Amino acid sequence: MSPRRVLAVLAASELCAMAPWFSASAVGPALARVWQLDTRGAAWLTISVQLGFVVGALVSAVLTLSDRWSARRLVSGCALIAGLATVGVALASGPTVGLTLRMLTGAALAGVYPPGMKIAAGWYREGRGLAIGVLVGALTLGSALPHLVRWAVPAEQWRTVLGVAAVTAVAGGLLVLLVPNDGPFAAPAAAFSWRAAPRIFANRALSLANIGYLGHMWELYAMWTWLVAFVAASEQARGAHGAAPALVTFAVVGSGALGCWLGGRYADRWGRTLITSAAMTLSGACALAVGLVFARPLAVMIPLLLVWGVTVVADSAQFSAAVSELAPRELVGTALTLQTSLGFLLTCLTIYLLPAVAARIGWRWSMSVLALGPAVGVWAMLALRRRPEAAGLAAGRG
Repeated sequence: MSPRRVLAVLAASELCAMAPWFSASAVGPALARVWQLDTRGAAWLTISVQLGFVVGALVSAVLTLSDRWSARRLVSGCALIAGLATVGVALASGPTVGLTLRMLTGAALAGVYPPGMKIAAGWYREGRGLAIGVLVGALTLGSALPHLVRWAVPAEQWRTVLGVAAVTAVAGGLLVLLVPNDGPFAAPAAAFSWRAAPRIFANRALSLANIGYLGHMWELYAMWTWLVAFVAASEQARGAHGAAPALVTFAVVGSGALGCWLGGRYADRWGRTLITSAAMTLSGACALAVGLVFARPLAVMIPLLLVWGVTVVADSAQFSAAVSELAPRELVGTALTLQTSLGFLLTCLTIYLLPAVAARIGWRWSMSVLALGPAVGVWAMLALRRRPEAAGLAAGRG
């Protein structure tokens, strides 16, 4: 199987497998009503997944699972678990069981996302940024899928959204098994070592790449999680009602797939540090400016939101590509897993913080706090660009 065909199959697999991520958030109002959750309780529909992901990723990183086991089989098994847990959420009678299953979903997806990137890195040496960009674009589109399903079905059929996400995840787990192996550039399986994580954290260049990633993650998942609430509040402020917020959210989050492709294509040409810095500058500017179009017609708001949707995730794959190029070859999977676990842990804070800020100052200007992360991220990536290790990024382009 050629690398291009492998990438196509892997992208389709990850698109399907990641559907459970925002499945509960897409039907948040229905679950909040059934489980009697307030606004902060509803935030846990996504925070529980983020925490589960962190736990799963840390366990995987400490045990170096993605470097010792077949990444394909790890993705397949974890996608199946995520699908079954999502079915459980649809049948749960209360928040205790439901949120526990959402944590299990996140833990399982920690065995889907980072190992998937490792497979892509194993099949591509040249053009790795574009390959991982395509993969993260597929993940982005898969994460947005539940919002499209929610828009297409009546609100009272919220279990259908969860069911579609579950079936889609299982299909993704089966698709990845069509990939013949972990790739010709995959490192041999590493022996277990407690010193793997300290080695990664001691690397200055890797630390800067990770700080840049943390700045990016401060913004990304809080924007994705609460965009539907922001749009709904904007529509209510101008006296409009309906299912438009769900469709707008799907379009904006899904537009990130284009951003990932563009980011990958041009990062391989112009350098990862340059493209990540440019993307964070634009997305941070959108976070500051979006309050200006609040309560305006959708025709005015949507263009800015689409620019934000494209740029907010355009850099995501390039942080992963940078880590895959800077980390010791035998620890690439563990380095990627550590990076994502730290990033998703930070998202728990911003996902919880944003509605609290909105409760104090209103949704209009609440998104502006997300611009803090990109500001720090730009500093870190420009600092990395000045280091000699940057010569190892994007075939010497930095």
